[in-house]
Order: sequence, then C-alpha cells, then structure tokens
Amino acid sequence: MSLEQSSHLDLIRRVRTLESAVRESSRRAKGKFAKRGQLTPRARLNRLLDPATPLLELSTLAGLGMHDDKAIASFKVNTHTEKEVGKETGKETGKETEIEKPLGGSGISAIGWVSGLRVVIYVHDASIKGGAISPMGVKKLLRAQQIALENALPMITLAESAGANLSYQSELFVEGGKTFANQARLSAKGIPQLTIVHGSSTAGGAYIPGLSDLVIMVKERAKVFLAGPPLVAAATGEVVDDETLGGAEMHGEITGSAEWVAEDDQEAILMARRWLRTIYSSLSPRQVECLTHSLYLDSASSTLSSQEVLKRVPVDFRVPYDPRALLEVIADHREIDEFKPHFGQDMVVGLMKCYGQPVAFLCNHGPIFPQGASKAAQWIALSCQRGWPLVFFQNTTGFMVGSQAERDGIVKRGSALIQAVTNATVPKVTFLIGGSFGAGHYAMCGRPFDPRFIFAWPNQRLAVMGGAQAAGVFDQIASRAGMPQAKRDAQRIRIESQFDRESTSLFATARLWDDGIIDPRDTRRVLGETLSIFEWERSWRASKKTRDLGEFPLGVARL
Repeated sequence: MSLEQSSHLDLIRRVRTLESAVRESSRRAKGKFAKRGQLTPRARLNRLLDPATPLLELSTLAGLGMHDDKAIASFKVNTHTEKEVGKETGKETGKETEIEKPLGGSGISAIGWVSGLRVVIYVHDASIKGGAISPMGVKKLLRAQQIALENALPMITLAESAGANLSYQSELFVEGGKTFANQARLSAKGIPQLTIVHGSSTAGGAYIPGLSDLVIMVKERAKVFLAGPPLVAAATGEVVDDETLGGAEMHGEITGSAEWVAEDDQEAILMARRWLRTIYSSLSPRQVECLTHSLYLDSASSTLSSQEVLKRVPVDFRVPYDPRALLEVIADHREIDEFKPHFGQDMVVGLMKCYGQPVAFLCNHGPIFPQGASKAAQWIALSCQRGWPLVFFQNTTGFMVGSQAERDGIVKRGSALIQAVTNATVPKVTFLIGGSFGAGHYAMCGRPFDPRFIFAWPNQRLAVMGGAQAAGVFDQIASRAGMPQAKRDAQRIRIESQFDRESTSLFATARLWDDGIIDPRDTRRVLGETLSIFEWERSWRASKKTRDLGEFPLGVARL
C-alpha cells in the first residue's frame, strides 16, 4: 500500500470512528428501551428498511464539537502532506483513550428503501439526551426536508423526542418554525409524509404528527399534547394524567389525530411499510422503474476498482494530479468525452455516463483562470440545453489573481461562471475532494449555491483562504502598524492554527456545509444514487403535469 493510500485510509478511519461513537448510544440504551417494551431508534430504522438494501445516511456528525456535543472536530493525521490540526479527540483514562461522545444532532437522517421505494427518513434519536433537539439538529431536520421537497421523495418520521433543548432556545426557536412550514409545503405538493409516534412528541413536537398526512401512534407509549400534565396543572389547575391528556388511544378514538393505533413499535412499522406501498400503488410503470431501480446491484459498467481513487487523487490538495484519472474511475467503461480539452486546461469539463445515466462533469485542480471560467460557463449552458445533470468535483485554491489575470478578465469571466452555476436549470451535485478556497468554492457550486446534494471527502479543506495566506495578510497589516516582531510571530502562529483548525472536513460537516463525509471509494456509487433520484423526480413532475394529480393548495389538513 502506498503512503498516499495509507493517508486517505487514516482520515477515513477517523471519520468512521466518530460515526460509530454516535451509533453506540443505541447499543448502550438497548436495555432501557427493552424494559419499556420499545425498540431503540436505530433498531426502528433497521426494521423499517428493506433488508439488504443500501442506506445513504446524511449529516452523521452534525453539531460535532458544538453546543452540548463535546467531541472535538479535528484530525491528527500521520502523513507527509497533512499537518497536525487541533488536538486529539478524547481523554486518557488509564491505558485507554476515551473518545468524547458525539451526538449527531440527536437525530438520524437518511435516504433508504422502504417497501421497494426510495424515501427520506428522519428518526428522533431518543437514546441521546432523550432526543432533545439542538440548533444543529434543527438544521439537520431542515436539510432532510429540503431534500424531500427538491427531489419529490416521500418522508417518513419516527418520532420520540424531549423537544427543543431549552438551553439554546434563542438559536433554534425561530429557525425551528421552518420545519413546520416545510411539512405544510410537502403536503401541498402531494409528497407523502408518514409519521410514527413511538413515544413523547409534545409541545412543538406535537405538530410533527399534526402536520403529517398519515399518523400511526404506538399504544401506551405515544404522547402528543401541547403541554404535559405538570404545565397544565400550573397553568389551569387541572390535574390530568398523560394518557388521558394525549395518549395514542385518545387521539385514535376522540381527536382523530392518529389514523391508526399500533400495539407496539414492530406493528407500527409494519403498518407504515404497508401504507407507503398503498400510496404508490397507482404509479405508472415508468415511475415504478425510476423509484425502485437499485443501482447498487449493477457494477458491470465500471471497469476500474474503486480503490483506484485512493491512488489517483492525493490527500494534499497542493499536490498536482490529472483530474481525468479520477473521472476514469467514476465513468462507465472509463469513457469520458472532454469539451474543449486544449482551452482553459485548468478546468476539465465534459460528458460521461455513470450507471448508464448521462452526467456533465466539471472538475478543476488549482486556481481557476479566466479561460477555464469561460469554458465552464459555456459548458453549463450547453448542459442545461440538453438536460444533463451537473456534477462538480471541487479542488480549487480560488480564482487566479494578479495583473495578467485581471487584464484577461478574471472578474468578468468569473462572474459569468457564478451566474451560470446559480441559474442552472438542471440538478446539481458537488463533491468536495480537495481544496475549497475563496470564491472558487462558490464558482464550483459550494453549499451557498444550493446543489441538490453536496458530499465531502475526509481530506477536504474549506475556508476563505489557507492558514498561511491569512497569517501573511495579518502580518503585513501588523508590520505597517509597527507591531514588535515577537508579537507578530505569535499572531502568525495563532492565526494559521485557527484557519487550519476551522478548514477541516470535520469542522465543515459539523455545520452542515455538506451532506456528509463519504469514503472517496464510494464516490461513483453515491453519484449513481443521486442521478437515480434526479430521474425519479423528473418522472414524478412529468406525471403530475400529464395526469393533473397530486396537489392540494393547503395540504392534507388533520380533519
């Protein structure tokens, strides 16, 4: 194994270790849930999913190192190209190192297969702080809802939550209201929402089933009310138990807020699987093909091992490489059709197929020059004309600077590229595979430019500029101000360390600047999944136009 491969694998292991620590919470809580006759949140998810089907979990490390999450968003990497960033996550306890427990935003967000259909799933992870939602947990839920809205995917929620973490109410109250608005929008667009209430879903959480199209509540466990018995007693003087106030049977028999009451978690999940299949029983054959086709069963069209990615793309974004070497691993039969290969060679653009689906790629390596920006803008226009989805492989130090670049029109041509990226009429997906610095991050469809999906490799770096460059800028200012050399040296070290720490992939994914850190070897597979989702969404919208079905302006009210 080469040193380059080893460096990639070290980074991948670090991410997977943190993700495993999040999942471990369900295992530790298994006994507590079993005593209550419940499945753990992870077990509920596994029971809901079709057996032996892939799961694309999103935003696994949301909130890492933020608020009540004490895990440290940093890497310690043994490599000749990566600097040590931050400090070790964990504390010494005897001979072992105990990793601080990351929380994952106290929720599980994923795209998976249920009853042969692809769906967005959100699970309140009540094994972590009772499922109390943090500010980044709110953002994680909002992102899941956005994915469902943009791609017309049904949404299933497995609800059991202590509600908002009131310690951070000022950071989540206003933003949290968007989750209700998104539920109303999903319903109005005819995108089904099904919620199982496994336990408490009170206060703001009561609106999760309240705004869903179909609701299943678990007998003697589900509790849905705006205020619990203690608050009711304090506010009105009424003494009432929680089952009478908002239990599953009350909602099933009196309010009608539950369509069905299940005996336990297992029966509730079986009901959900059956009703999802019933909802989609009237799909056209073409829609069924789009929604149920599993790309993961077809690997014959690839002639290169996914392991080749680790050999062909360096861990360090500063090390030169040929982008075509990456594209060959991802494209069917290693075939890529490059557009204007001899013009603007810093930007490699063209057409390839991935799992049989055409995709227009844009792949850069280093600074973006005026010619490269011009070529990319033209290619985006042509791709939109032909209806080809756009995929960006982002590894950029930003737009080129200097007198020659300015005379060549970098501002004008860079702006044209940003216009094209912003207003592209086809779906976009972005992979952050190296450096993502300055306005280059914008021009190559970073998070602010709303790609349908955006994934990062563990080695990715994201910042307005590199640490050394930022420290140099501050040093020049300090020098002109007459700051003593010793203070300037200390400032340089502090700023460079700050920028390096804040540019890691862990720091970015904690803030949902991507949809998750993926193993580089999974890039082709993940791209194939997104392309299949885009094809489903296109078929769904076309069907609605021709059949005039599926929308009700106000959504499905809880009549």
